[in-house]
Amino acid sequence: MATYSSSGVDIRKVKGIHGAINDAIFSSLPDFVLPIKGHYAGLFRSGGQTLAIHCDGVGSKVLVADEVGKFDTVGIDAVAMNVNDIICLGARPLVLVDYLALAQEDAELVSEVMKGLQEGARQASCPIVGGETAILPDMIKGGKKPFDLAATCVGVVEGEPLTGVKMKPGDLFIGLESSGIHSNGYTLARKVLDAKKWGKQMLEPTRIYVKPVMEMIAKCEVHGIAHITGGAYSKLMRIGNYANVGFLLDNMPGMEGVMAELAKKLGSDYEMYRTFNCGIGMVIACPASEEGAIIGIAKKHGIRAQRIGGVTPGSDVVLKKGNNRISLL
Repeated sequence: MATYSSSGVDIRKVKGIHGAINDAIFSSLPDFVLPIKGHYAGLFRSGGQTLAIHCDGVGSKVLVADEVGKFDTVGIDAVAMNVNDIICLGARPLVLVDYLALAQEDAELVSEVMKGLQEGARQASCPIVGGETAILPDMIKGGKKPFDLAATCVGVVEGEPLTGVKMKPGDLFIGLESSGIHSNGYTLARKVLDAKKWGKQMLEPTRIYVKPVMEMIAKCEVHGIAHITGGAYSKLMRIGNYANVGFLLDNMPGMEGVMAELAKKLGSDYEMYRTFNCGIGMVIACPASEEGAIIGIAKKHGIRAQRIGGVTPGSDVVLKKGNNRISLL
């Protein structure tokens, strides 16, 4: 059976590396940097405001774009991976810069990538104000038009940062539908899926959740937000650790299209729910009384939403399917 680890990405080792990096950078910081460690963005204060900053990329989804020969949507993914992360702290995206590394000068490729970046910026109401284009023939290799794409986003937190510390057992988890695989797990997905058959669905851009989530924060009592990305549902502990709680996923949606094909190929719920979003791109933790309002706001923005589980005592993320209970940590 193919796994994320056998494909070259060991989530446990990655989490260990993340821990070592956080220990290093948080060992000595100036007072204006907030001690928000291991979350979806870094926070700092400037001019009386609390700002969030985050950097992320598209990963090996760019290899699918190269194989299919379609480059005008991965820019949306680059924007989405950044803005979707900083809104988990309640930050409204302000501006973004991009980083595009090429094997050689290719004006046509850059033009296509920029179409996606501009569309993503429009969807997120987050203008692109600069960036870097690097020509690195000794580093960027493989495929017909090899490249790498990343971005950095800055946002502002109006009020207290939303860390997840207010979550408590009994809170519900409302899942917001994903648009597909989004931008994580492609090292494994590319191993088990035929890009000639599934390439179009594999390239479906990551959904940008800025507008509905910011409305939810403004109008509802939201206790925590998690973006389901690398490590999938094991990443819920990014917010769970702040409240010393665990999570039960007992009402996940059925899988369709490319996600159903991945589940069929892998044959392991543990591997699926630790690697892929399985149909849910963003999770909102809230009191039970807010369920209807949050689902209503999602519907207003054209996004299906449903209760997928809730907050529990303990420190585990448990998937319940039928009579089986599977720890995802």
